[in-house]
Amino acid sequence: MSETSPILIRIDPRGRHGHVATVSVNDPGKANRLGAATIAAFIEAVQRLGEDPDLRALIVTGVGERAFMGGANLFELGALNPVTAKTFITQVHRMCHVLRDLPVPVVARVNGWCLGAGLEAMAACDMRVAVDTAMFGMPEVKVGLPSVVEAALLPQLIGWGRTKVLLYTGEAIDAPTALSWGLVEKTVPAADLDAAVEAWVGAIVESGPRAIRLQKALIRDWESMPVSDGIQAGIRSLASAFETDEPTRLINATIDRLRARKV
Repeated sequence: MSETSPILIRIDPRGRHGHVATVSVNDPGKANRLGAATIAAFIEAVQRLGEDPDLRALIVTGVGERAFMGGANLFELGALNPVTAKTFITQVHRMCHVLRDLPVPVVARVNGWCLGAGLEAMAACDMRVAVDTAMFGMPEVKVGLPSVVEAALLPQLIGWGRTKVLLYTGEAIDAPTALSWGLVEKTVPAADLDAAVEAWVGAIVESGPRAIRLQKALIRDWESMPVSDGIQAGIRSLASAFETDEPTRLINATIDRLRARKV
C-alpha cells in the first residue's frame, strides 16, 4: 500500500525461514484512531497476508511514537444510529477476529496509547510488548457506550475484577500496571521496543513452521474447550505433526548437535 494508505504493510523476507510481516495503522497525527476505512483496510491486509504459506509471524503496531491505536474515531461514532452502529462494531470485531484466526502468531508492538477498539485489537494478538510509557484504557462508558466485542477477551487475560475496573471506570492504566495485571507480557524503554519484538519473532521463525501453525490452532481450540477435550485435541495435533518430516528432521538435527557437544 502507498504511504497515504491508512494501513502500511512491510514484508521482511527471512530467507529459508519464510516471511515476517508488519501491519501498521498509519494516522499518527490523529493518534492512529480507527475509522471505517482504516478498519476495512486492516482486515483486507491481514486476510491477504494470511494466504501466504511462507508467513511465519505478524507484527501489529501504529505509526509514530504517540499511539498504538487510539480507539474508534469519535466523529464517526457520533454519527451512528442503531443500524449503522451494528455494522461499525461488527467490523471492529472482524478486525480482531482476523488476528485471532491468522494461522501464525501475532505480536502486538505497543508504541504508545492503546484505547478502546485498539486495546481490543491488542488483546486479540498472541503476544504483547509495550513501551514503558504506554497507557491503556477502555473509555467507552465515558461517551455513553458499553465496551463490547473483543473486550470479552479481557477476563481471561486480567481476570473479572480488573476487567470491571477498566470497563466501569473508563480510566486508563499505565504500563507497569498493565504488566502486573497481565494485560501485556513485557514492557521496555522505547529504545528497546524493536529488539524486544525481534527476540520473540526470531525465536518463532527458528522453530518448525508447521509446528508453530499447529500450536496456534491448538491454543485457539483450548480457549473454548474443557481441559479433557483440550488434552485429546493435543494428542491429535502431535500425531498430525508427523504427517510431514519436520519433527523427525528437527529432532535428528538436535540429536546431532547434542552428540557433537557430547551431551
